Amino acid sequence: MLDIRRLQELAVEIGAPLTDAQAARLDTYAALLVEWNEKMNLTAITAPDEMLVKHFADSLTAAPYLPTGAFSLIDVGTGAGFPGVPLGILRPDCQLTLLDSLNKRLIFLEALCGAVGVDATRVHARAEEGGQKQELREQFDVATARAVATLPVLCEYCLPFVKVGGVFLALKGPDADNEVAAADNALKKLGGRVREVVALTLPDPAGGVLERRLVVVEKVSPTPALFPRPSAKMAKQPL
Repeated sequence: MLDIRRLQELAVEIGAPLTDAQAARLDTYAALLVEWNEKMNLTAITAPDEMLVKHFADSLTAAPYLPTGAFSLIDVGTGAGFPGVPLGILRPDCQLTLLDSLNKRLIFLEALCGAVGVDATRVHARAEEGGQKQELREQFDVATARAVATLPVLCEYCLPFVKVGGVFLALKGPDADNEVAAADNALKKLGGRVREVVALTLPDPAGGVLERRLVVVEKVSPTPALFPRPSAKMAKQPL
């Protein structure tokens, strides 16, 4: 389904080279996503060339910023598994947790992980609920999120999961440059600090390039127990 050679070329450019076996597992992922998408709404992107870039290559942009050696990662609001499952395929030393608020997505993810050989814990919860659970709070080396919310809100959702010394990787579009400035107060309150904002481009299947940003947030101090707040309060009174 996917152009495997093109996927591997892009992965090398990103700094996340894939073995033939790993690329084949991502191809299986793509086929399952299209099959299951006919039964439930998992993605609006189903053309193979678009999936290759906008789902798989985009997810792999986080790979160069993962820890060396074994690590734990929670993908918050994982949806159809991006970026968590591609990163889990690339890094077999990743102890992966996939969190989503919709159980039907987790049913898909159970079938997916079985098919592509990824051992992942699946958690059915809203992010703001999960961040208050003792078994999840500040338990992870890495948290990831993609296309979930603006950065100030996203930090409140995700930083409570991250250990002090860990990182939160936010996969964003070009508006992230403005969002980082708006998130300054939230970061101070939540125990985070932006280490860098990585400007990335991916080839747009429609022509030209797609501008992407990877916001790397360090967890420098514990998140106060007040956070994360209920989502309604986040919306009404953003940090």
